[in-house]
Amino acid sequence: MLTEDGKHLYVSYDEYHNLVEKLAIKVHQSGWAFDNILCLARGGMRPGDILSRIFNKPLAIMSTSSYRADAGTKQGHLDIAHYITTPKGEIAGRVLLVDDLADTGHTLNAVIEQLRTNYQPITELRTAVIWTKGSSTFTPEYSVQDLPTNPWIHQPFEGYDTMTPERLMAKWKI
Repeated sequence: MLTEDGKHLYVSYDEYHNLVEKLAIKVHQSGWAFDNILCLARGGMRPGDILSRIFNKPLAIMSTSSYRADAGTKQGHLDIAHYITTPKGEIAGRVLLVDDLADTGHTLNAVIEQLRTNYQPITELRTAVIWTKGSSTFTPEYSVQDLPTNPWIHQPFEGYDTMTPERLMAKWKI
């Protein structure tokens, strides 16, 4: 649900999963046949996992991180892993790169540059995200929702960003 001021988008688990399913439909309807899915951890892990199951394709993972300060609400220095974890040796062929959103576009642009420079076995690369913000300098091939007002997206699992084992124990009275 988008707030009236357009500054916040609150997404339930059901809405989140529906959006990932719509993303799968967009990719399928494009007719593009890909060999692997590469998700960007952490945001792309959930949609990447679901798409991997729907399309029955291997899931590779590349870790990135830029949102660390203030419980993950402030973008900082972008770190990109030097290695990709994949069940089949090295990633190659046609790759669907998955993340949760194109926010500023900085992460996706940097990752694509790194992939093109360091992973020559990738013959074709396309991107899929749930949300694309109006402020993004990157336009993915597949996206479900365009957000011209650039709201902060409150994803259903963000409560875990501030969760600790001690809080869980208190919650479950352990």
